[in-house]
Amino acid sequence: MSDDELRDLEKEVRKLKRISQEWASKLHDLVEDRLPGGYEELPAVTQSTYDACKAWADANRRLAQATAH
Repeated sequence: MSDDELRDLEKEVRKLKRISQEWASKLHDLVEDRLPGGYEELPAVTQSTYDACKAWADANRRLAQATAH
């Protein structure tokens, strides 16, 4: 992997981490402030949070593999 590709992957990991943290915050706010009344929001918010965290984990795994060599 070239230096440019590695920098791009590092940037992607940072971006995906920020996005996953934003979704985690939304989930936290839902649980803390809007439940039980906002229970219908749970499926969408939890799925989006899961998807964002998985995207970060996948990119972070690729970065770890790229830097291990």
